Amino acid sequence: MPKGLIAEDEQLLRDELVALVREAWPELEIVATCEDGAEALEAIATHKPDVAFLDIRMPGLTGLDVAVAAADSSPATQLVFVTAYNQYAIDAFDRGAVDYLLKPVAPSRLAETVKRVKARLATGGGDAAALAQIVAQLRAQPASGPATPPLQWITASSGRETRLILVDDVAYFQADDKYTVVMTAEGESLIRKPIRDLLEVLDPAVFRQVHRSTIVNLKAVAGVTRDESGRGTLRLRNRAETLPVSLSFMPLFKNM
Repeated sequence: MPKGLIAEDEQLLRDELVALVREAWPELEIVATCEDGAEALEAIATHKPDVAFLDIRMPGLTGLDVAVAAADSSPATQLVFVTAYNQYAIDAFDRGAVDYLLKPVAPSRLAETVKRVKARLATGGGDAAALAQIVAQLRAQPASGPATPPLQWITASSGRETRLILVDDVAYFQADDKYTVVMTAEGESLIRKPIRDLLEVLDPAVFRQVHRSTIVNLKAVAGVTRDESGRGTLRLRNRAETLPVSLSFMPLFKNM
């Protein structure tokens, strides 16, 4: 029985996609449904699904980020990107996607995708001509509007003091029960915004999730070391402690 994974950050859309996929591909066993990129990456590494349906715009790790890392942890997994934003189309195919679905997903379009995935699983190859046609169609569509500018300042609490912290000065964020620890060279503060919400407003080119509970500022990283198991440790420029990197996140640090 083939195995599948679905990653979508909006629960209603995730439930709808699960229902559509089950109708289009009854024999597919959905081994995991994920609400963000970090959860999807860990689930792919664990379950090694035959196919992963990935929403591209997820908090923190996007579907494209997951695809890059999953190429190491589960190279045989076929990728289908699902999103409302067609400007990601070319990047999606560059990451090896077998197909690309625009929201709202039409059952007839999903049925075509299932056929392509099954064919690719059977032969180990892809339909280059079909993919080229899809890319041409997406190029002809108007792009969506610009994204919201990333967060610049944070108001955080340190004892009885309220601090205004420049985001660039943050070394890392770490989940702590109902709070998030904001760690700078000067010390730690607390905010009530959870890690998942932070991922939606931080600059993804600067802040990288390295663990389900940790987001690091890449500008604050002095180096990365790997142990024999493949897990990593980050050394920081202005902090004495080190930060562990989950095994499934290590492919994101290939070039460091």
